[in-house]
Amino acid sequence: MAHDNHNLAIFRGTWKFKNNQSKIWGVFIVLSVITIVEVALGIIRPEFLTDNTFLAMRLLNWVFIILTIVKAYYITWDFMHMRDEKSGLRRSVVWTAVFLIAYLVLILLIEGDYIFEVYKENFIKFDF
Repeated sequence: MAHDNHNLAIFRGTWKFKNNQSKIWGVFIVLSVITIVEVALGIIRPEFLTDNTFLAMRLLNWVFIILTIVKAYYITWDFMHMRDEKSGLRRSVVWTAVFLIAYLVLILLIEGDYIFEVYKENFIKFDF
């Protein structure tokens, strides 16, 4: 609940008032750090992340997916004011979106890998 320019938060059992400006800077710093890590990994492309696969995807793709979901969760948590809601509503909104987005990304990347293999090999024969 907003009270003028202050947000009420519980911190270690005591009431703490945090102004909007420090909250915005905190969100900016967290999202910037995650984005900088993503960009750095995209530029550097470490071999151990690009050479190894897990569930038909490179580990680097998994790192990008996880960091993107973390950013989406944090944006939902902060800008949609989910931290102030009851836990049932928080779980129903946030976890549903997280699982559906993760599932969609997984399906798209697995199918994209299949299509890539089809074009690379020019022909894949199925024995039914």
